[in-house]
Amino acid sequence: MKLKILSSGSHGNSYILSSPTGSLLIEAGIPWKKILQGLNYDIREVVGCLCTHEHKDHSMAILDVAKSGIDVYTGQGTIDALGLKHYRLNAVEVKEQFTVVDFMTVSFDTEHDAEDPRGFLVQYIPTGERLLFITDTYYSKYRFPRLNYIMIECNYIKETLDQNIANGYVDEAMKPRLLQSHFSLEHVKDFLRANDLSQCRKIILLHLSDSNSDAKRMIHEIEDMTGIETVVADAGLELDLSLYPY
Repeated sequence: MKLKILSSGSHGNSYILSSPTGSLLIEAGIPWKKILQGLNYDIREVVGCLCTHEHKDHSMAILDVAKSGIDVYTGQGTIDALGLKHYRLNAVEVKEQFTVVDFMTVSFDTEHDAEDPRGFLVQYIPTGERLLFITDTYYSKYRFPRLNYIMIECNYIKETLDQNIANGYVDEAMKPRLLQSHFSLEHVKDFLRANDLSQCRKIILLHLSDSNSDAKRMIHEIEDMTGIETVVADAGLELDLSLYPY
């Protein structure tokens, strides 16, 4: 598989997971025109779109995606919160397994200030490769075996946030929401310690805060702890995730 980062962060999130048998769009939180650009204006290979929740930096273009003939998979609460109706919008249950062509996917609930936030475990059936996508949460009650790739939010470093609040750079009223809705570096490390990394080849850090993060430090600490190559999801980055090259 290959992963293309279209955008990651509070300004918008969208990713393309491609394979020899189709491409899966993960999040549609940027304008549809930008998604089309990322797809080289060719949607024929796009087999579906996963959307985690209703906040615009994750869902902005999902109606455009649906109107283009691409099935969108998300929680019913997300569809209701957005007030959208379209036959291509598919509500999936928590822990429901569904197949999007060759991508076998499981939806699970996350902890965020949204109506029905989700994460997704995606397995590419032809090779068995397993990718976890988890963002906009401060905790996960689930444990995931045999992960090959992990796309995970790493929004802030707590001591940096505290220092920015003390210096007046960040409104203190923002702190409770960050602590209760987003993964910090410390949360990410706790999550990784609790999961099976024995087959993990790459960790991709998502949704870094512009002012409360430090990409180099985050990469260093996670690589030092796990011994696994770690990268930040910068817009335009393209990654080869294939265990079995094609």
